[in-house]
Amino acid sequence: MSKKNKLKRYADVENLPNILQFTDFQNDPPPKREWASAEFGNQNPIILELACGKGHYTVELARRNPDKNFIGVDIKGSRLWVGAKTALAESLTNVRFLRVQIEHLQTYFAPGEIQEIWITFPDPFPKHARRKRRLTSPRFLSIYRDIAAPGCIVHLKTDSDLLYHYTLETLREQSIPALRQIDDVHGTHPDDPQLSILTDFEQRHLRDGRTIHYVCFSV
Repeated sequence: MSKKNKLKRYADVENLPNILQFTDFQNDPPPKREWASAEFGNQNPIILELACGKGHYTVELARRNPDKNFIGVDIKGSRLWVGAKTALAESLTNVRFLRVQIEHLQTYFAPGEIQEIWITFPDPFPKHARRKRRLTSPRFLSIYRDIAAPGCIVHLKTDSDLLYHYTLETLREQSIPALRQIDDVHGTHPDDPQLSILTDFEQRHLRDGRTIHYVCFSV
């Protein structure tokens, strides 16, 4: 994407009604809010997609589940622009996007507010020294617990062997059972209604012959 187009998207993001963005460095950060009633005008369950990129998964889940509210979270405004524009074009009222650092989720969501979390193709941070930045590290699992409703399910979908096995080991160390574990999503479960959703990253990985892994667990 050209610098000009990226700057235009950033300008658009400021005015799109379905994107909320905060600097995460304000002196007075926004208080925790009741997203279902305050933002969506209902009491439907709230599902997050973290590191959502262009929001393809968020938007597709919203299309298929009009009785649930979906919030895609990412720090890259030019990427969120894609999902936000798609949702507006299709009049999807159960979709929002939040431009913040994932490390600060407790600032924006109250305890018990989130029913489900999707993590799709996040950066695996392969260097050992940066493992705490992996979105399934103990540090992030603790963050998810702070905002999770009882029985909240976390889904990880990744092409990274390292991140997949790291996640399984982290779950074992924390005595968290894997509720479902699929070593090769498209090899063994190609028609799964939720897992068959393809992001740009996933389509690229499949063209390159990579294996897609999946695991879900409760926090």
